[in-house]
Amino acid sequence: MPPRKSKAAAETVQKRLWLMYPVKLITNPVVWELGHKFSVITNVRQASVTDEIGIVCLELSGPRDTVKAAIQWLEKIGIKVEPVEIGVIES
Repeated sequence: MPPRKSKAAAETVQKRLWLMYPVKLITNPVVWELGHKFSVITNVRQASVTDEIGIVCLELSGPRDTVKAAIQWLEKIGIKVEPVEIGVIES
């Protein structure tokens, strides 16, 4: 009998996050890498990028454990991650 996945691993979640990129990562395809390294769906809700800073509102969907690992990877590479606490303007 195959091992059963935990309920947390199988549960699909959707998180909206603010990502603050440091200067050294602004030109890197971080969202693309995230979607390829982890089985998550990425959806850019808002973005503002200049030569000095990158701020992205990103929606992440996928298995809870995978979304958590994806967020940890973002933080590990130097991106500040915060939850979206107010509604994002729908366009």
